[in-house]
Amino acid sequence: QAADLSKPIDKRIYKGTQPTCHDFNHLTATAESVSLLVGFSAGQVQLIDPIKKETSKLFNEERLIDKSRVTCVKWVPGSESLFLVAHSSGNMYLYNVEHTCGTTAPHYQLLKQGESFAVHTCKSKSTRNPLLKWTVGEGALNEFAFSPDGKFLACVSQDGFLRVFNFDSVELHGTMKSYFGGLLCVCWSPDGKYIVTGGEDDLVTVWSFVDCRVIARGHGHKSWVSVVAFDPYTTSVEESEPMEFSGSDEDFQDLHFGRDRANSTQSRLSKRNSTDSRPVSVTYRFGSVGQDTQLCLWDLTEDILFPHQPLSRARTHTNVMNATSPPAGSGGTNPGSNGNSITTPGNSVPPPLPRSNSLPHSAVSNAGSKSSVMDGAIASGVSKFATLSLHDRKERHHEKDHKRNHSMGHISSKSSDKLNLVTKTKTDPAKTLGTPLCPRMEDVPLLEPLICKKIAHERLTVLIFLEDCIVTACQEGFICTWARPGKV
Repeated sequence: QAADLSKPIDKRIYKGTQPTCHDFNHLTATAESVSLLVGFSAGQVQLIDPIKKETSKLFNEERLIDKSRVTCVKWVPGSESLFLVAHSSGNMYLYNVEHTCGTTAPHYQLLKQGESFAVHTCKSKSTRNPLLKWTVGEGALNEFAFSPDGKFLACVSQDGFLRVFNFDSVELHGTMKSYFGGLLCVCWSPDGKYIVTGGEDDLVTVWSFVDCRVIARGHGHKSWVSVVAFDPYTTSVEESEPMEFSGSDEDFQDLHFGRDRANSTQSRLSKRNSTDSRPVSVTYRFGSVGQDTQLCLWDLTEDILFPHQPLSRARTHTNVMNATSPPAGSGGTNPGSNGNSITTPGNSVPPPLPRSNSLPHSAVSNAGSKSSVMDGAIASGVSKFATLSLHDRKERHHEKDHKRNHSMGHISSKSSDKLNLVTKTKTDPAKTLGTPLCPRMEDVPLLEPLICKKIAHERLTVLIFLEDCIVTACQEGFICTWARPGKV
């Protein structure tokens, strides 16, 4: 029976405090029962079952643990009882649903300390909440997200830092600094290889988990970016290693990523067999919404992900590609290629093509060109979605660069600078700019959105990708579902 959208399943009105964030536990959810955590502006966290409507539990009720606003709450992936809560105080607390919170303020004991973070255990005679207290960075902790396998935790803070931790061993894996201002949102790619953040610099920034570095920035928003989310249904993934999903409600995206769904998605998206370890075309699609009321969709393509490919690898690709694509240089779409774009990392820049928003995208091939050997090393396999390649921008900015880099006492990433970064807790923005922590704008490829559309009258606060639609919501309280092309 279709749901009656005029009547909510459950409705609660709160006085004196407002709900700020929530998370469902997908591990324990059934048709009859679902565990929903809700965080509040005064610091409390409530556990409710909107279907059963049984009594709820309240955590931090007396606000003895933290008095500040709850910014993010998530169930720990794979756990029925553990959840993590972040506050605008910059602290995160690990709770167990089964434990009480105690009638006095908790006493803490230092467990681990690292660069700009500390973790304390709660010491008491009987087990009580919180189990752990994390202090991360300076200022509010705006959002965190668990990696798809649940092993890593990415946090973004008002101090402009992305910090990625190994959750179980409580170790810092890597960091990144925003171009300026705070970072507001964070999201993992479905395979856990990339993290995208958005924030007060109006940019989306793509960070490689393996290399611990910024690989691209995207500029399309005219104001702060409030949510970033990967679209797992249009992301073609590598075949060499299967994806691991833990069914976590990762970045309140994807309502449920069970194993069955994840595997079918993967097989559906990367049916193409390739002689190389990667399919011929790798594309990640992600979206962002911002306070400028715009929805932007972005593609992360091979030329950005693998810019410095050894020539031998590039040649293999060319061969693989020619086997599945029309004659070199014809640029036609071949039904056998699933309509995905085929860009050889070692090719010359294809002629500018009209923008197209067709999904996924038509084949572009320009293989047998002389300059491929020269350009192979300089990432100029620019895909047709006008992602500016590194070296084009370098030439254009060369003179400006020259002046800029030498006038301000340009900071090279010498080891002495790195030492300074480690010893100082508050990092001076001028000190990080131009280092691997925060590369200059001209040092990384700049992505352009495939599409940027104003879809609301008020700032946007929600973006969720589902199989048949995209869900957005704005500050006015309107929730919209957008049909995917061909799904109407």
